[in-house]
Amino acid sequence: MADLAAFTRFARTYQPGEIIFAEYEPGDSFYLIQAGKVKISKIVGDLEKTIDILQPPEIFGEMAILEGTPRSATAQAIDTVKVLEFNRANFEVLMMGNPQIALRLLKLFAKRIWDQKRRFMILKLDDPQAKVADVFLMFDETNAVVSGGSEQDGEKREFKVSVEDVAHWAGMSNAEVQTILGHFANQRRLELFPDKIVVKNINDFIRFVGSRRKK
Repeated sequence: MADLAAFTRFARTYQPGEIIFAEYEPGDSFYLIQAGKVKISKIVGDLEKTIDILQPPEIFGEMAILEGTPRSATAQAIDTVKVLEFNRANFEVLMMGNPQIALRLLKLFAKRIWDQKRRFMILKLDDPQAKVADVFLMFDETNAVVSGGSEQDGEKREFKVSVEDVAHWAGMSNAEVQTILGHFANQRRLELFPDKIVVKNINDFIRFVGSRRKK
């Protein structure tokens, strides 16, 4: 983002493996990645789950600005990471001095908030099959590529996604997801192709996930 050059005084560098901030600690800053990758992880039950791998020009830590709440996840540098660090005071400087960048960041904020809350809903499911099914419901909610037609009383959906994409959102290994997708395929609930996955009846997955989600 060359148009952020004026904000280099807010630049910070983190070394590989360095914790940028930890889950549950207080925070008043958010970060815009300029170089490197950042792992976002969260404790779910007794296990640490990787929620996301972020890279330029993504942002993280924005909930500290928006809600003033403790950190909801841990951010750790994967490699050498360069960021711009904004707190409430200098964020106002950014908003006033560069409205175009501010608008872009606000749109990113909105998407990030939705992504985090939706992913947490997926991770809270105990049933691995329900997690995978819920990932497809999330893809459908975000208007992934859809094909027309219907399968019985439900609607067919065509998603231009890979096994790796599904595993990323489900917080599971590629092998685990591949096994579950194969099981769904044997049940004729979906079809696997090299460049897409077709869910034959999205309403079937809606009912399935709903039956597994704790009230």
